Parts: sequence; structure tokens; C-alpha cells
Amino acid sequence: MITKNSIHTVNIDSINSSGFGVCRIDGIVCFVAGAVTGDELEIKIIKAKKNYTIGRIEKIISPSPKRQENDCTVFKKCGGCVYRHISYKVELEIKESTVRDALTRIGHIENINLKPIISADNFLRYRNKAQYPVKNENGKFSAGFFAARTHEIIPCEDCLLQPEIFSSVVKTICQWAEENNISSYDEKTNKGVLRHIYLRIAEETNEIMVTLVATQQRIKNQDELIEKLTKEFPQIKTIVLNINDKKTNVILGEECITLFGNGYITDVLCGTKIKISPLSFYQVNRRQAEKLYEKAKEYMGDIKNKNVLDLYCGTGTIGLCTARDAKKLIGVEIIEQAVNDAKENAKLNERENTEFICGDAEKAAEILRQKNIKVDIIVVDPPRKGLTENLIGTIADFGTEKVVYVSCDPATLARDCEIFKRHGFKVSEATPVDLFPRTAHVETVVSLVKLPPDDVINIELDLSELDR
Repeated sequence: MITKNSIHTVNIDSINSSGFGVCRIDGIVCFVAGAVTGDELEIKIIKAKKNYTIGRIEKIISPSPKRQENDCTVFKKCGGCVYRHISYKVELEIKESTVRDALTRIGHIENINLKPIISADNFLRYRNKAQYPVKNENGKFSAGFFAARTHEIIPCEDCLLQPEIFSSVVKTICQWAEENNISSYDEKTNKGVLRHIYLRIAEETNEIMVTLVATQQRIKNQDELIEKLTKEFPQIKTIVLNINDKKTNVILGEECITLFGNGYITDVLCGTKIKISPLSFYQVNRRQAEKLYEKAKEYMGDIKNKNVLDLYCGTGTIGLCTARDAKKLIGVEIIEQAVNDAKENAKLNERENTEFICGDAEKAAEILRQKNIKVDIIVVDPPRKGLTENLIGTIADFGTEKVVYVSCDPATLARDCEIFKRHGFKVSEATPVDLFPRTAHVETVVSLVKLPPDDVINIELDLSELDR
């Protein structure tokens, strides 16, 4: 049995979907963070279980040709990126392979028509949203990111995934907090004022939103901060105070107080104006989101004079961007604020062919089906847990011939595709899209089409057999 703290020399065979190098020691699989396929390493076992082990790199004996020097000073501590030590080309190969493996191994889809992954034009500075946990330690105020699988804050002056201006805004807020002795929230004691600095930028309009997540409805000398930020950064169009006084690891609370501006910023996505508030869902990589939605639109096909049902519609971005020519767009979302945002976005873009419903996707879909609402195309963009079997059954009962599935998790996507197969659907094509370069996440768009029923079974009979 492999024991903890033992030292081993290993060769890395592959990288899994979480970004860990994979090897075997005496037949037992071992996962090694920061390892690359083709590495020869000396590792130390830091966790030893019956069926697997986890190792830590002690020495790189022979580096893989796929390895490259990482370009981030906190890469090994921060939990945000997992692929900064390999080339972007290799990263894309891993992600495409992850999707293919899931659809074939979990979804049991033979001869899958998987298109090449849609890569990002830029894998740096692409995020339009950042949430920085903060800490005031011995009078020194700093912001950063949580270390992998912990709530230990790793200070980071400049994240290479974020716009450079975010670092400047965060630095100004931290200086103000330090000068005014603002306390930071302590998860253990449930005390302290400032929890997170939350920034968003609308790439097309260059508008910035600053949200301060705090435990109380007013922060000492906050007017001074508002004046300082708006003078130093004219791109800041609104500043919001979000109240979260609960003992929870959820970042945002339900209450928002607008301190400056309108409480929202406006971006343009696929030619569609989108209002973004602190609680709005909005894809963090706008340019890649446009590619994702264009692929979804392609899979939807001709939608003129057709009704489109958008389940898990969020603020309506997918439907509004892809179904402008539809006869009717019906969106369903369980979060009330998101539904209100979707309605506002429809008005902003003068879309009169829309209806947005607040409710659970499964229940709402069943109600629409019972009312005999005709639906020609269904779009689903569920959370990581995917769809329920009941919802897939309801979708099948609509009689629609086409479903477009946008997924953020290849495993649950593959599971759901197999269920769709049992309901008479076929995966006609799938395309991975890299929305989150340097991280382990990958999106996939799938076209599901309803197969014609086998109403007629042709049986060739040997007529001579009938005479016997």
C-alpha cells in the first residue's frame, strides 16, 4: 500500500478534466497538481486512499515538451487557473478530449459528430467580472482570491484574467479602507464590515460597476470613497452597496443599495443591449459568449414564424440574441430579479415577441405543455447539475423536433443526452466552446433532433413458408 509522505518517481500519462496530471504507482492512480503529460517527476504523496492517491511535485526530473513557464506569480497558490503551465493549444486539446470522452463514455453516443473546439482570440484579460475577498490583517488591507479548495485569501495585485483597470480600482478601495480602518469580515467570528469587492465592466460601452459587499447598510466615510473612485475612474457609472450579513459562503446578499448612478451598466451582446445589475447573470467572457450564441443560433435553424422556449433563460440573453426573428420567445427562469432584468432587456431592445415567466423550469414547462402551447424549438442552459429526467420527458412531450442544449458540464450533459436518446432524440452535432481559457471549465453546444417514429415495420416474408 502507498503511504502518505512517501517519495516516488513517476511518468505523467495524461491530464484529467480538473487539470491534474495522472499517473499510476503500483497500479494505483495518482493525481498530481501542476503536472503535464510527458513529465518525469519526483513526487511526494500528500493523500493516500484505498483507490487513489494525490501527489505533490518535489522535483521535475525531465519536463514535458508541452510544459511552459507560467506567467503568474500566484498560480501555484490561487485556485483560479489550472492551465497556466501548458500551451493554449494543448489546453484546447484537453478540453475537446474531455467533451468527446464524456459524450462517448457516459452518453454512449457512437460516432459522435463533434466539431473542433471554438478557441478564444485572447486568453488574457477576458473576464468582465471579478469578486475579490478582502482582509484587514494588522492594519494592512488587501484583496485577492481564495486558494484552491480553501478560504485562505491569496493577495493578488494583478490577475491576468481581469482587465488591468480592475487592479487599479481595487488598489484605490484598499487604500481607502486602510486609511479609514475599515474592518474585514471574519468567517469564523461572523464579525467585520467589508466582505468582497465586486467589479463588472461592459466591454462594448466601457462602463464599470463597483459593488461593495458588506454586512451593514452604511460604511464609515463611504461618501469619501465614492468621490475618490468617480474622480479617479470616470468609467465608473454606478456604485452599489450589497448587504450580506449572513453566516454563509455565498458572496452576494439579496439587498442592493445604489450609492451612485443608476445601479446598473449596459453592454452590447450580439447586437443586443443588455442591462447588467449586481445580481444579473451575464457571461464573463463577452467575445466568446457571442461565438457560443452564434453556434446556438446556427443549431436552432430557421426560426421565422416559430415559437421558441428558452428554459433557464437568466436575464434573457440567449433568447434575445438568437430568437429575434421568432414568432414568439418564451423564457423561464426561477430567479425573480433575473426575470425582471429579462423583461427590461426586451423593452430596451423593443422586442414585443417575448414573454418571461418566473418559475421552476420543470413545473413551468409542464404547465405550458398542459395548456397546449405549441413550441417548435427548445433551448436549455441549465446549471452544472443539468436537467432532471422529468423535465427531459416534458420537453419530449411538447412534440418539438429540435432541442439546443448549452452546457457548462460535459458529464451532466452526456448523462442528459443519453436520456434524450431514450425519448427518441439524436445528438446530430456538438461543439465545445472555450469560454474560460486557463481554467478547467468548458462549454458545449449540442443539437438534438427528434427521430421519426418507426410506425411502419417492413417484414419480408418467404411466401412459401405460409403454405407449410
